[in-house]
Amino acid sequence: MSCTLFIAGDSTAALKGASEKPMTGWGEYLQGYFGPSVQVDNRAVNGRSTKSFLAEGRLAAIEKDLQAGDYLFIQFGHNDGKQEDPARYADPERDYPGNLQRFIACARRAGAAPVLLTSVSRRRFLEDGAPDPLAVGAYPEVMRQVAAETNTPLLDIFAASQQLYGALGQEGSRHLFMHLPERAHPNYPDGISDDTHFSDVGARQIARLVAQAIKQCDALQQLRSHLIGSAEAVLPGGEVRPL
Repeated sequence: MSCTLFIAGDSTAALKGASEKPMTGWGEYLQGYFGPSVQVDNRAVNGRSTKSFLAEGRLAAIEKDLQAGDYLFIQFGHNDGKQEDPARYADPERDYPGNLQRFIACARRAGAAPVLLTSVSRRRFLEDGAPDPLAVGAYPEVMRQVAAETNTPLLDIFAASQQLYGALGQEGSRHLFMHLPERAHPNYPDGISDDTHFSDVGARQIARLVAQAIKQCDALQQLRSHLIGSAEAVLPGGEVRPL
């Protein structure tokens, strides 16, 4: 039985145009972990929060296409925390939980399965060399709470990405993100130093973490049956490892 997996999210997951490359969203590589029975439809958009995604009618557009048996992956948080921007800011204690519940309700109305993904972590380390547990503020923990309260499957990508960064270390994790010197790429003539957005290698790594989380989630048995067991990921150092 075939189905569509929709991604609602921000720039960390979104498709990137030619003018943005080599910046890459993890959603660009998720299809590679599924056979033709699952079609990934990536609706994530740069700069969006739960609030602006809803206000712009983007969830409503997804709802028109959702069918019974589909999946709605929901990952936000990075832009919800922008207090300086009223169009995007969603208070983590009040607005953010309510917004997430609207996404969940939308999927369930259509007979689709909502899946919450905690925000993928920024590359931010503490003085002791550990990844900063507040790299995306309170939003990952709030999403965990909403998942528990609404009985919604949760993929803890924040925890998984922090584990990856911690294993690689502060310098070793640098290549996962957009760090380019001046004149290294025509799209970034002045260079770039960005610890939120992923390089192509980083996007591949995060997509692999998402696929692993699906495989480990008992609540997603139907979806994980569609995973391609031989899907491979290239790890730091060139090692190739199957899912």
